[in-house]
Amino acid sequence: MHAGDEVLLVVDVQNDFMPGGALAVPRGDEVVPVINRLAARFAHIVLTQDWHPADHSSFAAQHAGRQPFESIALPYGEQVLWPVHCVQGTTGAKLHPDLHAPHAQLVVRKGYHREVDSYSAFMEADRRTPTGLAGYLRDKGVRHVICAGLATDFCVAWSALDARAAGFEVSVIEDACRAIDLNDSLELAWQALAAAGVQRTTSSAL
Repeated sequence: MHAGDEVLLVVDVQNDFMPGGALAVPRGDEVVPVINRLAARFAHIVLTQDWHPADHSSFAAQHAGRQPFESIALPYGEQVLWPVHCVQGTTGAKLHPDLHAPHAQLVVRKGYHREVDSYSAFMEADRRTPTGLAGYLRDKGVRHVICAGLATDFCVAWSALDARAAGFEVSVIEDACRAIDLNDSLELAWQALAAAGVQRTTSSAL
């Protein structure tokens, strides 16, 4: 069992990010058995869930004449426009049915403010509004955040970078993540993670 000062942060393992889902991450379903094996070895697990209102500002459908995966400027900065996904209360927003982490103590729902997207488990995309996760983990005595889930180059990377900024040791488990890889976003994410001092590891090395 991993030490009590470590947490497994499982990011957005939801139906809409799986093959056939509204915003499918290629081979996203492959992370589920890896995460299940890892989860059995961690006493402390936090799950995240993308949780959008149906008219969320990050959806291309909310912007006339815009297509998914285009970028636009919103008041807080550049925003990739996404297909409608992970709408609150829908099947697509549910956690993958095969994900098995029954002892997870917290589910962080993010992206529920209509006007602001939220990739990170720690901070919304305005870079000002915290989710409260950092304080929760500090109260639990956590020092090391170990990240898995979807997608490597968006929600996992942003969560890992924000965990580092909040003062935690951070690792990303490469084989427990899958990427969207939009315009070299995966390589850029790994570069940013390395520069921030995030460790890149594998499930077998843990």
